[in-house]
Amino acid sequence: MDSKDGASPFKTWREFIAEATELLGEAGVPSPRVDAELLAAHVTGLKRSQLLTAGAPTAGQAFVFVGLLERRGAREPLQHLTGAAPFRYGEIAVGPGVFVPRPETELLVDWALEHLPEGGVVIDACSGSGAIAHAIATERTDARVWAVEADPDAFEWMESNLEGTGAVPVLADAVAAGTLAELDGLVDLVVANPPYVPMDMEVAPEVDFDPSGAVYADEAGLAVIQPLALRAARWLAPGGWYGFEHDDTHGKAAPEILRVSGFTEVADHRDLAGRSRFATGRLGLSP
Repeated sequence: MDSKDGASPFKTWREFIAEATELLGEAGVPSPRVDAELLAAHVTGLKRSQLLTAGAPTAGQAFVFVGLLERRGAREPLQHLTGAAPFRYGEIAVGPGVFVPRPETELLVDWALEHLPEGGVVIDACSGSGAIAHAIATERTDARVWAVEADPDAFEWMESNLEGTGAVPVLADAVAAGTLAELDGLVDLVVANPPYVPMDMEVAPEVDFDPSGAVYADEAGLAVIQPLALRAARWLAPGGWYGFEHDDTHGKAAPEILRVSGFTEVADHRDLAGRSRFATGRLGLSP
């Protein structure tokens, strides 16, 4: 893909993307064609459909595109290269220092919106980029949403993403007893995508670019999940709901943690690939 005298050797973006697809495929990128098109769209400002009939890239565009391809071929996340991750009906700004939200987490948001009462109070624990809080606050403007994140770098991303949504960013450890203690017993819904990957679990190369503290949680992956269930139980009003994402190896452990933490109507939910993805439960009603 070298250019000569600053000119692109490709006649059209379509040709450029075809070779980029081949290169990304050889690098092991799971969706090489889509990634090549998204990078081209990012460089040009065009929609993916417009690239099919677009002319040749300028020398400057070709230079930037090749640089992004090299980084994507090294398995740097696509979202870091474009600066945004699509989530629900919007985009979340992401980059080094914050966990990139995954599409699977949208299923947890679907469940949360179904169980959120009118004017409900919500806590998004271990919020990271603020993706879940952003979705709930913008799709249910009647809700009052707090987003809790302990990592200062991730908090900067979250604070920026939540600006103008009405959600309240909180820099704090979600499992600490004093965090949002003023809301204890008053919350209708708690959601969380905590770190849950077991330390010895093999992951995709892109995960290495996420902050390790947002991904891994001790040998079994339950170091945050267990205390967070107890903290959620204190936040919630009787009858309130808690849902959290977990590793697909936690299909039995996650629901059991909810049961021993005082939750009823416990269920485990699968993602579109059929993998155990998130667990939910309702805090027992007072007699």
